[in-house]
Amino acid sequence: MLRPIRTLAAAAAAIALVSACNSASTGGTSAGEPGNTRGVSADSIKVGGIVSMTTASGYSKKDTDLGARARYLRANAEGGVNGRTIEYLGAEDDGQDPAKNMAAARKLVQQDKVFAVSPMSSVTFSGADFLEQEKVPTFGWGTLPSFCGPKYIYGFNGCLVPTPGGTLNQTWPEGIGRILGGAQGRSVAVIANDSDAGKFGIRTFQQGFTSAGFKVSYAKASVPGTAVPSDWSAYVKEILSSNDGKAPDAVVSVMQTPNNIGLFTALKRSGYKGLLSDPTDYDPGLLAQDATRQALDGIHVLLQFQPFESDDPKMVQFKADIKAAAGGKDVPLNMHMMTGYMSADLFVSIAQKAGKDLTVESFQAAAQNFSDTGTLVGDRALPKGQKDSFGCGALVQLKNGAYEVSVPFKCYEPIPFK
Repeated sequence: MLRPIRTLAAAAAAIALVSACNSASTGGTSAGEPGNTRGVSADSIKVGGIVSMTTASGYSKKDTDLGARARYLRANAEGGVNGRTIEYLGAEDDGQDPAKNMAAARKLVQQDKVFAVSPMSSVTFSGADFLEQEKVPTFGWGTLPSFCGPKYIYGFNGCLVPTPGGTLNQTWPEGIGRILGGAQGRSVAVIANDSDAGKFGIRTFQQGFTSAGFKVSYAKASVPGTAVPSDWSAYVKEILSSNDGKAPDAVVSVMQTPNNIGLFTALKRSGYKGLLSDPTDYDPGLLAQDATRQALDGIHVLLQFQPFESDDPKMVQFKADIKAAAGGKDVPLNMHMMTGYMSADLFVSIAQKAGKDLTVESFQAAAQNFSDTGTLVGDRALPKGQKDSFGCGALVQLKNGAYEVSVPFKCYEPIPFK
């Protein structure tokens, strides 16, 4: 049984209820259910999500919920997971606010009593320690440190922000090097928001681009994370003189769409002719507005999954599943849908291997010996993915109002993170 997405107002009301049950101790179980496992009954598994549906900048990851819903619908249509239907409660909106992220995590566990949280997609993950403490299997895009190391938290394409001793995915540096005809003698500027995610992004990509042979002429997490700047001139001036007084060969933005539009527009107006790239603007919905389409024209976007333009059978299945979840309508595809879909897919795949006797313990045992091949994010393996990325990806370019594959999907040898 699928329940509709909660509105922001409903989520806010739920937060008020959370304070009344914060002292409740679940211990990872709920009495009265088979096996005494929270969220698992004889015929269902209860799952919820946490997604930044609304943000101060207007940026939204709401389609993450649709992607997850699509995968769960197919799982249920195929008979569920070892005979159990997935009861997906939809995603709580954290508004990209740490307090709301924590409140959403508490509500899902203490009030809704879910077995798992999948998907979790936000630039903040303040609820991570709570979910780990409560032994709640949690799945999302591993772009935050919380996806790297904890026992119960999983990135659908592995850990993308590793701790020392882990590895770095080299898709972006290697892909840009391929477009430029090689990295040697080339320079790159990397810019991010002044946030925890932005600072980690700068640290990792600075090392990745350097290892690939680039000169990193600029690397700063300096753009406010709470509001889009109205004037980008100071950032542009710094970037364009960063390469020993000259412009770098490439500018890489580790930011979201509203910031990317502002930055790239300002760079183009300054006369910059180098390569521009980001990891977020693979969204056909952006093409509906002339101003947005023009601002992002020419941008190479990093993907960590098969491009929608691929004819891979699993991509065909993904598109069919999204259409079914959208009520039979053809909707523009975007990377948030993929985030939700693959988060749900990894959860379903592990739960299936856990067997009929589904408990947190049996789930974790299945995860510790899990691997598969040929997915939309490449070959997956755990517990490797809780320390390293799966190392695969592609680049697409927005060109003349359409996306084209500029670097095909490929898996690259990761490098040690220092």
